[in-house]
Amino acid sequence: MSANGLVGDERLQQLLDGLKSVRDGDFSTRLPQVGDVLLDEIAVVFNGMVDQLALFTTEVTRVAREVGTDGKLGGQASVPAVSGTWKDLTESVNAMAGNLTAQVRDIASVATAVAKGDLTQKITVHVKGELLELKNTINTMVDQLSSFADEVTRVAREVGSEGRLGGQAEVPGVAGTWRDLTTSVNFMAGNLTAQVRSIAEVTTAVAKGDLTQKITVDARGEILELKSTINTMVDTLSSFADEVTRVAKEVGTEGILGGQAQVPGVAGTWRDLTTSVNFMAGNLTAQVRSIAQVATAVARGDLSQKITVDARGEILELKSTINTMVDQLSSFADEVTRVAREVGTEGRLGGQADVKGVSGTWKGLTESVNVMADNLTDQVRSIAQVTTAVARGDLSQKIRVDARGEILELKDTINTMVGQLSAFADEVTRVAREVGTEGRLGGQADVKGVSGTWKGLTESVNVMADNLTDQVRSIAQVATAVARGDLSQKITVEAKGEVAALAQTINTMVDTLSAFADEVTRVAREVGTEGILGGQARVPNVAGTWKSLTDNVNSMANNLTNQVRSIAQVTTAVARGDLSQKIDVDARGEILELKTTINTMVDTLSAFAAEVTRVAREVGKEGRLGGQAEVEGVSGTWKRLTENVNELAGNLTRQVRAIAEVASAVATGDLTRSISVEAKGEVAELSDNINAMVHSLRETTRANEDQDWLNKNLARISGLLQGHRDLRAVAQLIMHELTPLVGAQHGTFFLMEAGEPVLKLIAGYGRDVTGEVRFDLGQSLIGQVAETKKPIVVDQTPPDYVKISSSLGSAPPANLIVLPIVFEDQVLGVIELASFTRFTPVHRDFLEQLMESIGVNVNTIIANARTDALLDESQRLASELQTRSGELQAQQVKLQQSNAELEEKAELLARQNRDIEIKNFEIEQARQEIEERAQQLALASKYKSEFLANMSHELRTPLTSLLILAGVLAQNSTQNLTAKQVEFAKVIQSAGTDLLQLINDILDLSKVEAGKMDIHCEQVQLRQLLEYVQATFRPLTAEKGLEFEVTVEPDVPARLLTDEQRLRQVLRNLLSNAVKFTERGGVELRVRAVDEDEPAVEFAVRDTGIGIAEENLQTIFGAFQQADGTTSRRYGGTGLGLSISRQVANLLGGEIRASSRLGEGSTFTLTLPVTPVFAAGNGQPRPRPDSEPQRRVLVVESADNALLTLLVREFLADLADAGEPVLIESAGTPDEAVAALAARGHRLVVLDASLPGASALTFLQRLGEGDDEHDAVPVLVHPTRKLSPAQERLIEAHARAAHVELVPSLDELRERVLLLLGEPAGLDSAVIEPELVADPAPVPAIEARPGVRGRRVLLVDDDARNVLAIAGMLELHGMVVRHAPNGRKGIEELLADPEVDLILMDVMMPEMDGYATTAAIRQMPRFDRLPIIMVTAKAMAGDREKSLDAGASDYVTKPVEPDELLTCIGRWLPENVS
Repeated sequence: MSANGLVGDERLQQLLDGLKSVRDGDFSTRLPQVGDVLLDEIAVVFNGMVDQLALFTTEVTRVAREVGTDGKLGGQASVPAVSGTWKDLTESVNAMAGNLTAQVRDIASVATAVAKGDLTQKITVHVKGELLELKNTINTMVDQLSSFADEVTRVAREVGSEGRLGGQAEVPGVAGTWRDLTTSVNFMAGNLTAQVRSIAEVTTAVAKGDLTQKITVDARGEILELKSTINTMVDTLSSFADEVTRVAKEVGTEGILGGQAQVPGVAGTWRDLTTSVNFMAGNLTAQVRSIAQVATAVARGDLSQKITVDARGEILELKSTINTMVDQLSSFADEVTRVAREVGTEGRLGGQADVKGVSGTWKGLTESVNVMADNLTDQVRSIAQVTTAVARGDLSQKIRVDARGEILELKDTINTMVGQLSAFADEVTRVAREVGTEGRLGGQADVKGVSGTWKGLTESVNVMADNLTDQVRSIAQVATAVARGDLSQKITVEAKGEVAALAQTINTMVDTLSAFADEVTRVAREVGTEGILGGQARVPNVAGTWKSLTDNVNSMANNLTNQVRSIAQVTTAVARGDLSQKIDVDARGEILELKTTINTMVDTLSAFAAEVTRVAREVGKEGRLGGQAEVEGVSGTWKRLTENVNELAGNLTRQVRAIAEVASAVATGDLTRSISVEAKGEVAELSDNINAMVHSLRETTRANEDQDWLNKNLARISGLLQGHRDLRAVAQLIMHELTPLVGAQHGTFFLMEAGEPVLKLIAGYGRDVTGEVRFDLGQSLIGQVAETKKPIVVDQTPPDYVKISSSLGSAPPANLIVLPIVFEDQVLGVIELASFTRFTPVHRDFLEQLMESIGVNVNTIIANARTDALLDESQRLASELQTRSGELQAQQVKLQQSNAELEEKAELLARQNRDIEIKNFEIEQARQEIEERAQQLALASKYKSEFLANMSHELRTPLTSLLILAGVLAQNSTQNLTAKQVEFAKVIQSAGTDLLQLINDILDLSKVEAGKMDIHCEQVQLRQLLEYVQATFRPLTAEKGLEFEVTVEPDVPARLLTDEQRLRQVLRNLLSNAVKFTERGGVELRVRAVDEDEPAVEFAVRDTGIGIAEENLQTIFGAFQQADGTTSRRYGGTGLGLSISRQVANLLGGEIRASSRLGEGSTFTLTLPVTPVFAAGNGQPRPRPDSEPQRRVLVVESADNALLTLLVREFLADLADAGEPVLIESAGTPDEAVAALAARGHRLVVLDASLPGASALTFLQRLGEGDDEHDAVPVLVHPTRKLSPAQERLIEAHARAAHVELVPSLDELRERVLLLLGEPAGLDSAVIEPELVADPAPVPAIEARPGVRGRRVLLVDDDARNVLAIAGMLELHGMVVRHAPNGRKGIEELLADPEVDLILMDVMMPEMDGYATTAAIRQMPRFDRLPIIMVTAKAMAGDREKSLDAGASDYVTKPVEPDELLTCIGRWLPENVS
């Protein structure tokens, strides 16, 4: 073959290889240029094709990666300069990518809309195949979701918004979860419908006044609580309504005043309403009775009384109105009486009644009296003027004044008389002129139209004219006298015939006139002056005008009598409340006007009374508020009274409805409502009090629930963590308990690796990821929290951040919190929690506080593990060192045998020495680590002590308000509680006291464990100890029907050297348990002497009770442990008694053993050495007097209570030894006791700690201030009534010498008296009778509290409950209390009110605690001597000294005993300051 052929074959082989590479997908092969035209062109075409294929492949791969792997839709392949099939392939790929982009985006858009709650969108993009099935599935799901949401929304709207109950959701075609959800919604709606309808039925009945119905529908949870609350409310409302209806019926219908509503068992608003109703009824009774008393006095004519009862509001206006009316009536009566006296008695006309400040009817009456007086004055003066003129012979004048009635008739009569007199005079003049002047006799006077006397007179004149002039003169003289009103003269001239008859007639006329005048004067005096109506003028033998005048006078008197009596009858009926009578007598003129006025007044009063009665009946009896009184045609006072009544009814309606609305809301548990109606006076105070009560109840309820939840769960989880040593188990326990507790659904627990800053996952909750998870410091949120030691809260996590899943589905959490576990500024781990809901502030506080507790426990577990490892390593190193030491000794022996071997092995020995030094160094390191562990244990003990102190403080603080308020309620000083309520208060107080005893037991246990319990060693009389046991427990066993025996073997020593109080404490615990757990049989205490290693006494307590299983005999001595879980539930108790008893027994140098058989009984044996050996610092003996100045006992007790004197006499009578007699003296006051001690030597003082006031403390204080001789006298303090632990501590605090001893029981008192008086000499059994030092003045009772009333106290405390309790108690004793919530505010209050007499200071407060506040106050010169009393719940050892060092004057522990606090205050407040 030629060379060209070989070259061509080689080129073809390259082309073939390139094509194979392209076939295999390798686009990296290129054909080179060889200089041949054809082959070079083939190479160019091949290389261009390979480049296009590579570019096409790259673009398709990119689009596939973006769409399929990266999830980036919308990408397109771009292959430039392609055509043909490659272009079609590129377009096909791009079309596929475009279709897939549109389809996926449409599906994602619909899915996103569904996730956001938008169910209106559907997939509309054109698809085929499996995507079409996916499209149909999603669209069907959206339709079902929409239908389900529409139905649930409809049911929720009907039930929640429109109030239409009974609706059911109907979602056709659903199955699985949707069908179950639909069924659950319908079941919930059905239950809710039945419950709400039942509640609505009862509340509607209550709203309609029907209190007989109750809610009987089955309910659970909060609906059950609502049901119970409403049923209780209905019972309370029914009782309240019955009592209020009874009181209203008695007061409003039956008129029985003084009734009180008694509604037992109510509290809160109902109790306040009952109190308000009773207060209203009491006030109304006093006010109405006072008003009725004054009105009755006015009706009886007594205008001297006034309404003096205290009143407010409209009753006050009514009181003022009636008092003003009485004043005006009195003034009116005085003026009318004066005018009547002047006119009727004194004859002084023209007088006017002047009544100041009257209006209405009284003004009209005054004006009527004045008009009557004016008219009467004018008429009488005109008549007097005419009669005077007639009397003077002037017959030209006539009466022209206007007159009516009988005065008009009198006017006409006088005018007629004057006319007749004028005519008569003319005739007489003519006759006289004719006879006397002209001398014409026989003339006759002719007077027309006269009759009667006037005619007789005419005839007499004529006779006179016919007869002698002397007779005429005599007649004229008598007539003149008559005309002048002188009826004492008569005609005495001798006459005969007609003149004699005339003389006799005139004389008779004079007699008749005289009788007429006397009768008229008598009648006028009886009617006008004496007020005697019904009188009649009786003039015998008269006729004619005189008879008519007499009849007219009698008729006038009769008419006046009838009219006045009728008016008096009606007004009397009105005054008595009878408005049915009217004046029906016939009257005219002004009397008619008066009659009409009175009748109109009666009608108005009747209408007014009817309307007011209707409104009162509707409001007070029928309970229909909103009524208004409508009295037509009234004005003046009546109109104002009507308007006042309507205004009162309207205001009362609005106020009562508003109060009832809020009270109903509160009764149903709705604390969001408040009273907004406008009110004044007591109703405004009631509204404000109810609003304040609702607000306080709402805030207190929320705060208490949150705080109770936080404290309870902190204590629970802390308790769960106790006793574990495995970190993983503890971490998993924490996650299992903590995660659901705070409402989380997902959680992890990371622990810091030892020796490196790496966090490793060791526990979780709800995680579905396996494998090891680790984070470095600063890496992710876990590492960031560990680095900064601060929690991180993510309020809104992204949708794809994490999923919380279950078998039904998964969803992202809404809230995330990451918390560091820190101990002493060292991060031990991190906890992360995720929740569908937000973490509340309470949850966050709880988590942050819990992290501290978890840190302490985790550190304790780590330290324990490290300590165990170090101890094992130390033991291993010690063993190795011992082995090496042995080897070294062997080598040393060999070195002594051969110096040559010594030189050869010198190097080996040096190496071994270095190894030993290294081991010693390691041992030293182990020792240091052990010391560090000991320091950590000491720190843990410190934390435990601080925890106990804080626990004691937090428990004692609420106990203060509980015990004080329960004590105040139990005393029932206002006598407004029932016996049952007082019993409840006593039960609360007793339970609080038991809780306080439990706290004291826990503190005792902590003292024992910390080695701080003091032991006071002394000689204990065994006989007296056993007498105390029998006196204490024989009544308890007898009450349960058990036998009780105390057996003492003969060889038991009579005395023990031990702490008697602690020994009694142990025996009480053992015997109390035996009695508690024994139902049948008996309890026995057997005392015997044992001699094992040393002489000892064994106290064995045996019972026939329930017994204890063998495996539980050791656990029962642990703190808070009992035989099994049912024991505490059946028998009660805390499980502290045996734990404390064993610890105390160990401190006393003894031990306690237990043996038992289940169901047969138990035996607990206490063994104590006769002469114990105590550790340093324990067992210090109590001092006793060494000298015996004289056998004389001073008993300090109240003069009216000689109990201690009798007891001391009985104690000394038990001694039959011969010896010096004992003199017993008594003193009733501290002054007398101190004087007795100063005057004579005494061997012993017995003090009653229950002396009234602060007398006992005063005596101890003065005894401590005395000289050394007084200090040498031992003092036994015994309370004749029970003292609280706080009172005992106060007495101990004021005991300035060690010889003052508080003896709580009579057995101890007897023992101490005999011990102090019976050594070394005996006593004579004959005891000298008590000798009173002086006649003690009676000591004021503790309730009097001299020196505290009116004093100003500043209470600095942040706990509102304690402030309420302490301030309320102090205010009951007359003290003025100001409050500050913390130390800074307290200093501001003190500077604002420097007149404060004393400060009560709490210790633990925000911003500025009690120690810092006290120290700051003491730095102010003006307050350096101001008494400051620490009132705190910190009762651990050293707290009192710390308070006094800060500058406090005194120290009182919570819970506060009222008597103790008042005694302490009284001790620091001098009584001579007002």
